[in-house]
Parts: sequence; structure tokens; C-alpha cells
Amino acid sequence: MSGLVLKLNPKERVLINGAVIENGDRRSRLSIMTPNAHILRLRDAIHPESATTPVRRACFATQLLLSGDGDPQDARRQILRRIEELSQALRDPDSRIQLTLATRALLDGEYYKCLKALRALLPREERLLAHRAS
Repeated sequence: MSGLVLKLNPKERVLINGAVIENGDRRSRLSIMTPNAHILRLRDAIHPESATTPVRRACFATQLLLSGDGDPQDARRQILRRIEELSQALRDPDSRIQLTLATRALLDGEYYKCLKALRALLPREERLLAHRAS
């Protein structure tokens, strides 16, 4: 993650290498210069009890990898398995694009990009689950 720039809102929290950091009263920018730093915006975080759907579980697993929790090799295998499962259910072109982006990012070690691509599937999943429930 060399050269990553975080733009933080007032009082926004971010997890960097296991430490929760809270911004002050003003907007600020942080430049993260350390390669392979584990960074997660806490506003983007999915809590374990909220990981109740296939896409949310994939996002949660990616988030754990991004935050540095757990074994990277096991986490990557688990996420790839979840992406494969999602590709069996989400067959529309837009979802396929996001799943391909997530896979490439994961294989390239760009975990935030992987999480971002998976999070793009959350609204679609919500619509599908709502339609299925009715």
C-alpha cells in the first residue's frame, strides 16, 4: 500500500497495523508510506454478527485479511472459495466484472481493491434477497 493517501473526516477512525487511530476535529489527510501496511476504515467495517449473507461473509473475510488478522494464505484461499461460490449465483455481467476485479486484486495482494469490488455487490445482493423474501 505504498503511497496510499487517506482522507479522514472529523472524528473518523481507521485501523492501521492493529492500532485504532481517531482523527481530530478537522478533516485531514494521511500519507501511508509503509508498503504492505494493514489499513481498514472502520466506517467500512462489517461486524462479525453482520456477516450473514454470502457477499457480506466474503467482505468480512477480506476485511480480516486487510486488517492483518489471521493467516494470509488461509484467508486468501477462503476468499477465493467465496468468490467462486458467488460467481455461481451472480451471473449478470456487472456482478461478473466485480467478481473478476475482486479476484485479480486478491491475487495481486491489493486487498482494499478486493474489498471495494466485493462491497459493490452488496446492493445487488440486498435486492435479490428482498425479492426472494417477497
